[in-house]
Amino acid sequence: MSLEEYKGVAIFAQQVDNKLSSIAFELIGKAHELAADLGTDVTAVVLGHDIAGLADKLGEYGADKVVLIDNKELETYRTEPYAQALTAYINEYKPEIMLVGATAIGRDLGPTVSARVKTGLTADCTSLEIGDFPLQAREGQEQKHNQLLMTRPAFGGNTIATIACPDNRPQMATVRPGVMQKLPKEAGRKAEVINFNPELTVNNRFVEILNIVKNVTSTVDIMAAKILVSGGRGVGSAENFKLLEDLAEVLGGTVSCSRAVVDSGWKPKDLQVGQTGKTVRPNVYFAIGISGAIQHTAGMEESDIIIAINKDESAPIFDVADYGIVGDLNKIVPALTEALKAELAAKN
Repeated sequence: MSLEEYKGVAIFAQQVDNKLSSIAFELIGKAHELAADLGTDVTAVVLGHDIAGLADKLGEYGADKVVLIDNKELETYRTEPYAQALTAYINEYKPEIMLVGATAIGRDLGPTVSARVKTGLTADCTSLEIGDFPLQAREGQEQKHNQLLMTRPAFGGNTIATIACPDNRPQMATVRPGVMQKLPKEAGRKAEVINFNPELTVNNRFVEILNIVKNVTSTVDIMAAKILVSGGRGVGSAENFKLLEDLAEVLGGTVSCSRAVVDSGWKPKDLQVGQTGKTVRPNVYFAIGISGAIQHTAGMEESDIIIAINKDESAPIFDVADYGIVGDLNKIVPALTEALKAELAAKN
């Protein structure tokens, strides 16, 4: 493998039913930072069928090039045809960096492709930057420059690992949704569009889709919420979440929760914030009855304002909170709700 042949930063722009997933724009935003450090460009790779209409939007959010791989076999996600198509793109265009969202699709596709192109992949990254590897120069060992340094939590979130792939290309990583920030939309910005049509070979790994059932759910998207009222084990019971729901209603916010709440069966997994849940960046995050374990704070510490309510004054959540209230949430939350309700009524 000649590493010098590999140039540029590419991202897998996930789409479902010809609608781009938000992670595609987040990856483009991070790819722009990396590309600026390397003096190169950003390519968004889209797989699907009848997807030409998606190129303009990717251009408006910062893609310099958009590679469209349009094939009837790619209409609905299946591991084998998608893996063949993305592997063919990498072998043909040789990107130096390939980023994939750590979604259900990306967590399946990324490792499959990395194995086929004989490179490494770092999963669930929370930070990506260009730097030297090893991080500190060591006598007798070459320090390589302009490497992708991929950072992710390890050992249950108790430590942070920075990983590099200095001897293989592309350097591949999956990135959790909500961790990176998309660029502002630039209306009318155009990307160079490239139609790439690799041959897909039908084999015994092609699954046949007999039926598609779309689940109808009323669960809100906590990653899009501007105000989150999040509860932990300290809330005490599923019934007690009514206090948090009342506060969220007054503020026009959304209720979320910690893993302990999900494990107790009080709230569904879709509402979980944290390392094994979702990463959120609301304007305001209420952490109520949440101790503040690193597995939880990893998913919410980038919130603009964090307000913690906990009866334990030594709870770790106060280390990341902008404002903290020590006391009984059963008294504080209803009082806060009523005070906010009165204040909002006075303004109206």
